[in-house]
Amino acid sequence: MKRLRRWLWLLWIVPLLGGVIWWFFLRPGTEFDSRIRLATTRYGMDPALIKAVVWQESRFTPDAVGQAGEIGLMQITEGAAQEWAEAEGVFPLPKEHLFDPQTNLLAGTWYLRRSLRRHGGTDDPLPFALAEYNAGRGNVLKWLNGPAATNSAAFIAAIGFPSTQAYVKSILARRLRYLADFPSVLANSPH
Repeated sequence: MKRLRRWLWLLWIVPLLGGVIWWFFLRPGTEFDSRIRLATTRYGMDPALIKAVVWQESRFTPDAVGQAGEIGLMQITEGAAQEWAEAEGVFPLPKEHLFDPQTNLLAGTWYLRRSLRRHGGTDDPLPFALAEYNAGRGNVLKWLNGPAATNSAAFIAAIGFPSTQAYVKSILARRLRYLADFPSVLANSPH
């Protein structure tokens, strides 16, 4: 009977330990958490938000290339990367540097922060900035009519592309999942 209890205990503890190890060390995306923290600290952004954008854009694949030529973890266009490089004094930025996770995270975080600041006069600039990141500023300007100009719920409903509407909603939901990954940083970050 003692031997049976020992085996039952082992059958219980081994999967539990495996789950704990997976959760803290092997879960997809955790390998970029320290780099995400670095970029978000530099630009005053919410790391859970940036991690959610990375998941949505590339599923944590640093060498991802999008259909329109977007590159890396945050699927940065070459033009957006050059804007960041110029603002940071590292212009011109060779295209291959966008495959470097840290460079890509810095450029993407900077670009999203700039979009957030553009929509500071709204009740929640996050949906506006995410839509701009996905569909471009020109499209967002088309959707800013009536209440959608300042009300984030009305804006989400007014987004003219179903894929962009789903993109915004997905990132907002996933951001909530990732809040637990960055407990110490979150208290100091509005977005």
